[in-house]
Amino acid sequence: MRLYVEPTGSSTAVDEPQVDEPLVDALAALCRSLVGVTVRTLDALDVDLTMSQYRILVLLISQGPVRVVDLATSLHVHPSTVTRACDRLVRRGLVARRAGESDRRVSWLSLTVAGRDLVGEVVQRRSAEIRRLVAVTGAAPDVGLIGVLEALVAAAGEPDERQWRQDWERCGGATR
Repeated sequence: MRLYVEPTGSSTAVDEPQVDEPLVDALAALCRSLVGVTVRTLDALDVDLTMSQYRILVLLISQGPVRVVDLATSLHVHPSTVTRACDRLVRRGLVARRAGESDRRVSWLSLTVAGRDLVGEVVQRRSAEIRRLVAVTGAAPDVGLIGVLEALVAAAGEPDERQWRQDWERCGGATR
């Protein structure tokens, strides 16, 4: 029995399709920049939260309630790693854990109202910073670029922004 899922795809260039390297480089730099925006946003809120813990909260919005093992699969880590991270999030009141009804060995995780509100504050502040950065560039909306970015989001298996916001609003009745 496999306890976690290995990332799919090859890590060598032999099997990779030919892509535009300047595009890959630009997207890698953008990714680094946006991670920095998220880190600065978390720091500004003065919350003691790692990026891994924040990622768990974000996934619980789009996937929760979810079993520990399923969350570990989404994160490509061992379930014990998720259990330890969630222990901290439960102690902070950001995540709720409950035993399964039919199998008490199974733990289900869901976002609390405090967890939902924290993610909402991070998203709001991060979006404001991204809006500011876009305004600084003076770049006009480019339908082609937007399509490429949306395709990358889909290829990564992430919900688009509209779907993610609907999931976040659905969490409004989260467990306290």
